Amino acid sequence: MAWSADGFPGLRGLSLRGLSGWGLSTAGLALLLAEAAVLGCGPPREPCPPAPTGGASTEWPSYGNDPGGTRYSPLADIDGANVRCLEEAWTYHTGDLPDSRGEHASSLASEVTPVLVDDTLYLCTPYNRVIALDPETGRERWSFDPKLPLDGHYANQLVCRGVSPWLDPAAEADDLCRRRIFTATNDARLIALDAPTGQPCLGFGADGQVDLNPGVGEQEWRGEYQVTSPPAVGADVVIVGSAVADNRRDDAPSGVVRGFDARTGALRWAWDLRPPDFVATAANTTEAGYALATPNVWAPMAVDPERDLVFVPTGNPAPDYFRGESNLDHYGSSVVALRATTGEVVWNFQTVHRDLWDFDVPAQPTLFQLRRDGEEIPALVQATKMGLLFVLHRETGEPLFPVVERPVPQIEVPGEYLSPTQPFPTKPPPLVPHSLSPDDAYGLTPWGRGACREALAALRFEGIYTPPTEQGTLMVPGNAGGSNWGGVAVDEANQRLVANVHDLPWSVTLIPREEAEAEGFERDEFAEYAPMRGAPYVMRRVPVLSPVGIPCNPPPWGMLAAVDLETGSISWQVTLGTSRDISPLPIALETGTPTLGGPLVTGGGLIFIGAAFEKVLRAFDVENGREVWSARLPYGPQATPMTYRAGGRQFVVIAATGYERGGMPPGDAIVAFALPTE
Repeated sequence: MAWSADGFPGLRGLSLRGLSGWGLSTAGLALLLAEAAVLGCGPPREPCPPAPTGGASTEWPSYGNDPGGTRYSPLADIDGANVRCLEEAWTYHTGDLPDSRGEHASSLASEVTPVLVDDTLYLCTPYNRVIALDPETGRERWSFDPKLPLDGHYANQLVCRGVSPWLDPAAEADDLCRRRIFTATNDARLIALDAPTGQPCLGFGADGQVDLNPGVGEQEWRGEYQVTSPPAVGADVVIVGSAVADNRRDDAPSGVVRGFDARTGALRWAWDLRPPDFVATAANTTEAGYALATPNVWAPMAVDPERDLVFVPTGNPAPDYFRGESNLDHYGSSVVALRATTGEVVWNFQTVHRDLWDFDVPAQPTLFQLRRDGEEIPALVQATKMGLLFVLHRETGEPLFPVVERPVPQIEVPGEYLSPTQPFPTKPPPLVPHSLSPDDAYGLTPWGRGACREALAALRFEGIYTPPTEQGTLMVPGNAGGSNWGGVAVDEANQRLVANVHDLPWSVTLIPREEAEAEGFERDEFAEYAPMRGAPYVMRRVPVLSPVGIPCNPPPWGMLAAVDLETGSISWQVTLGTSRDISPLPIALETGTPTLGGPLVTGGGLIFIGAAFEKVLRAFDVENGREVWSARLPYGPQATPMTYRAGGRQFVVIAATGYERGGMPPGDAIVAFALPTE
């Protein structure tokens, strides 16, 4: 399912508030500020070297640059020698802020990575407006507004991560809609636009759009079923999944994945995620015959055009934390390879069996050629919320590093059954810890550590995959990751993977329904409660924090790591993010923060990443993880950057649009950086 794709409601309590509770006096705070000021004063800057100019223009034609989502660019105009000279080239404000539309029912989280084709940048906003910009100046060329209804309750926030270009090879050069921009909306419409003008392609569906709502089952409210990630395009088929409200009911809308003709919008195929032994009845299927409450596919997909394959990261069935006798897990929390032209299942690899932790696969599978013993193997790597990386053969789904089934906790939960084992890759090692004991409790004072020690000791934990319980279960890592929708970047030439992860423990408690619905039952304002109708429990979920809002596990709480794909070893791991923008005072403590968004790796030997809950874009040396540049942004960069060359200059672009549910105010800035021309 999709909750943690688009929301961390429990993070409203993560504020590092109440610094006086850390035992810091006024004098101590002043000293910290003075030290920060001194550290900010470095030696005089050397003159910038002349910026490279005159190179050929390049594109960023897909969400992850290539259809396989490597988030890698060979551009090297910006490198370790001149990155310190990067400066803001232009900023574009979309204007799509909460108060721009009056009352709004959902919070905003843009999360967009623009694409660049035909010398034009294309992006979308949380209100699903599609905008075309000049890549050199940021000036608007056109915008299209699908008139998203705002009277709905969009369960996964208002989100649009990107759009997808497609060039019709059968069209003439001057044909209208020869180049199309496909976008999918929060109210579940698939829209085709003419790329040069932004006008709807009238021959696609009904006047340029296909309504995705019919056939998926009855919705309790507008926005229970939505689309937040860019469509995938394979050959002449445009493919969409969905984000469905989590933890609501055991007859949630279907998670069907559908492929539509890219020219006409006609349905070409539908992949119903029902298990092979599913017994269909009128009560458990939709009017179109799709099974209800199946896993859905909310994260971006990847495409291998040469092999006619689309790689689909699946969620888990409904509801997330208790499913009783449900047998809908066959395709849950998996990477599935489909034939792009037909929707036929080619192979399926499950990353979590009987997923009761909301460990759905959150990120785009990343396709690359793995070098081994002189051979190049078509591979993919899948990042997961558990901080595990599964490296698989792209044609068969077979692991390219051994995966072993290990016994996991078997705690009795009445009416529920568990998988006795779970899959663990032998390499690479986990990118986040899989354990946390009361003795590990963190705090800046004995009082804070003591409170965290008590909180951890009260929770059930026998290792990762301890099931949800009435006592309350500690989740390490939490259901937000590890990795999330930002995914990873892969430099194929150097067989290097870069990933950002965060480490934040959560607790999940199953509350008997009669108790939760009894008069006088008190609810914690910082916890999320979900009804899970059809199950005997209501779910309570909240991050495990100290009384002053500090995570109870030791920092760093956000990290950036590099992995050698040939050996499966971690090359380096560094802290990502400071406390500057989530604490009441502007003190940049090197704690790391939760991260949402992904990395970009370039041929200049650099990693560009925002993602941290801090208004900063950073560059790191890919060889050693040393931070070599940073720039303040107007809003939080909870998105993935991209890069291109236009007019002879290399640009790096990031959406600084914040993350309202995580305490980062929503914004509307698209910011481009480049080397100075003089």
